[in-house]
Amino acid sequence: MTEFWLISAPNDRSNQQTWERMQAVTTKSNLSNNFKFAIPDIKVGNLDLMITLTDELGKLDIYTESVLKKIAQYTAETMEDSKDRIQENLLANGVDLVTYVTRFQWDMAKYPIKQSLVNLIEVISKQISQIESDFKSRSLSYNNLKGNLQSKEKKAVGNLLTCTLTDFVKKDDFVLDSEYLTTLLVVVSKTNYGTWLKTYESLTDLVVPQSTKKIMEDSEGGLFTVTLFKKAVEDFKIKARENKFVVREFNYNEKELNAEKAEIARLAADKKQQYGPLLRWLKVNFSEAFIGWIHIKALRVFVESVLRYGLPVNFQAVLLQPSKKQYKRLREVLNAVFKHLDGTAATSVVDYGMEIPGLNIGNQEYYSYVYFKIDLNMIDH
Repeated sequence: MTEFWLISAPNDRSNQQTWERMQAVTTKSNLSNNFKFAIPDIKVGNLDLMITLTDELGKLDIYTESVLKKIAQYTAETMEDSKDRIQENLLANGVDLVTYVTRFQWDMAKYPIKQSLVNLIEVISKQISQIESDFKSRSLSYNNLKGNLQSKEKKAVGNLLTCTLTDFVKKDDFVLDSEYLTTLLVVVSKTNYGTWLKTYESLTDLVVPQSTKKIMEDSEGGLFTVTLFKKAVEDFKIKARENKFVVREFNYNEKELNAEKAEIARLAADKKQQYGPLLRWLKVNFSEAFIGWIHIKALRVFVESVLRYGLPVNFQAVLLQPSKKQYKRLREVLNAVFKHLDGTAATSVVDYGMEIPGLNIGNQEYYSYVYFKIDLNMIDH
C-alpha cells in the first residue's frame, strides 16, 4: 500500500525552518521521504464561510475517493486477461500516481485561483459528479452486453442436460418431417455406455434398430441420439429414467440454432468494439478525477491551515511518504516537533468543539498540525 501524509505547519520568519526541521528529524532516522507541497495563494473568504467549507470539502474528498476507487476497480475487472497492465491505465496527467503527488503543481488552467473558494469547490464537485454519472451509464451498458454474452457462453459449456447444442448437432443426426418417426437425445453416464448400447432397442417397442449415435461427450457422459415411433416416446422416457438414462427435451430447428450462433457472434463483436473506447474513457476520467482529488486535498490543507494558524496566510505544506514499519515512530516524532503548535491552535479562529479535521472528531486523533492521509491503493486485491 502506498500511503502519504499531507501536513502543514506555520512558517517562521525565514520560511525555511519548518521544512528544514522536518527534513532533519525524519530523514536522519529514515522515517519518511518528504516533498514540499506547493499550494498557491488562494482567495481567503470570510472565516464563517471557510468553517462551512471544511464540511463541504470533507464530504467532497470522501465522495471523490469513492468514485476513483470504483473506476480503478472497474478498470481491473474490464481488462480481464490483461491485469498485469492495469497500472498503465491508472495514471494522472500521463505519469504514475506517486510521481504526480510528489511533484504536485496547482493546475491554474483547470482551477483558476482568481476564483473564490466556493467557485473552485463547485467546479471540482460538478466535474466529479459528471464523471460518476457518465461512468454509471457506460459501465451499465457494457455490463449488460458482457452479461448477455457470458450467459450464452456459459450455456455452451454447461452440462449435457443444459448446454447449447448449436455447435454439436447436425441436421443429419435427426429424422425430420416424418409423420411417424422422431429422434430423441439421451444423456448417458460413461459408466452406463455399455448398458445403453445393449438395452436401448428393447426399452420399449417401436425403437428403430441401430439408430443410436453418440454426438457429443464431456467428462461425465455422452449425448446419444435414438430414433423411434412417436407414439412410443412417453413409454420410452419412463423406461429410460428407470435405467438411469435421461431424455433431454430438444427439437431440432435450424433457424433457431443459426440465430443462436449469430447472436453469440454479434455480442462478442459488440463487446470487442466497445472495449477499446471504454478503456480509453476509464483511463482519461480516472486521471481527471485523481487530479481533482489531489486539488481537493490541497484546498483542505489551505482552509484548515488558515483556520488553525490564522492570517496572514503563511504555512508550509509537506507531503510525507512514511517508511515501511515506521508509521508509529514517525507520528511520535511529528507530535514532538510540533507540540508547540497546541498553543497556537488554542488561540486560532476555531473552537476545539468544531468538526474540523485534525481536531477531536469522534474516534479521530487530535494532532497539533494539519494532517490528511492520501491513500494511493485504488484497487482491492
